[in-house]
Amino acid sequence: MSKSLNLADVQKFENMEFLAKQLVEGFITGLHQSPYHGFSVEFSEHRLYNSGESTRHIDWKVFARTDKLFVKRFEEETNLRCHILLDASASMHYPVENKGKLAFSVLCAAALATLLRRQRDAVGLVTFSDKIEQQTPVRSTASHLHTLLLLLQKQLDQEPLTKDTQVAEVVHQIAQQIPKRSLVVLFSDMLSQHNDLDDIFAGLQHLKHQKHEVLLFHVMDSKTEEAFDFADRPYVFVDMETGQELKLQPSQVREQYQSAVAKYKRELALKCGQYKIDFVPVDINEPFDKVLYSYLVKRSKVR
Repeated sequence: MSKSLNLADVQKFENMEFLAKQLVEGFITGLHQSPYHGFSVEFSEHRLYNSGESTRHIDWKVFARTDKLFVKRFEEETNLRCHILLDASASMHYPVENKGKLAFSVLCAAALATLLRRQRDAVGLVTFSDKIEQQTPVRSTASHLHTLLLLLQKQLDQEPLTKDTQVAEVVHQIAQQIPKRSLVVLFSDMLSQHNDLDDIFAGLQHLKHQKHEVLLFHVMDSKTEEAFDFADRPYVFVDMETGQELKLQPSQVREQYQSAVAKYKRELALKCGQYKIDFVPVDINEPFDKVLYSYLVKRSKVR
């Protein structure tokens, strides 16, 4: 996809529907120009032809372009149910000048919803902080997609909620509410005041126990939140969820901070591996296509 679409573009445009469509179309075009050409064709409304089955539904136009046999998929073959869980707590509004983590996650969620609708799959949206803030039904209609994109647009227009993140409680609630096997996609920085990893993964394990597939996008601003790349001068750091202030010089704590963050990410990745949860670390300064491609790979495995 084009690398010209970035967080600044999200702030400039008020039409989330246009941005999401632009992102999806650019991504798919990029796939067609990459070594993964063919995989995207299979993913997009087709599946590979199996030797011995009827040739009635072979798409000969695709065969002419790719020299491969693909069969047109029908609605019952693509009926995936996807729940997108979006962390909208105060820490997701960092960096404050562009609501970076939230803006990145909102656009990715909008693009995923658009991609799901393109595949005739059903999608629902949950936004949360210390509790569920908004929750939609899971549907596959064009009007439902329009409603989701409007809700996501409103997320960018809202002031940050002075609330922390309660991933564990929210995930437990969602696990109890989802009646059918689904794909659950979670966007979060996983920064919580009161939950430790055991609590969070107890919730995620609840989803797995219910036979759902889980894809976790760990959203961070790697320059400042991981590398702690601040100029060597005094700063006042403010916790966006508690308001607590801390005065310090970055160089005094940089090594300890980097070590603590690296340890936390390793533990996250290890726990996800143990519970068979797809863990994708995401830097908001990187292109959006990493999220879309990770989803595409996961979607191809969920039948």
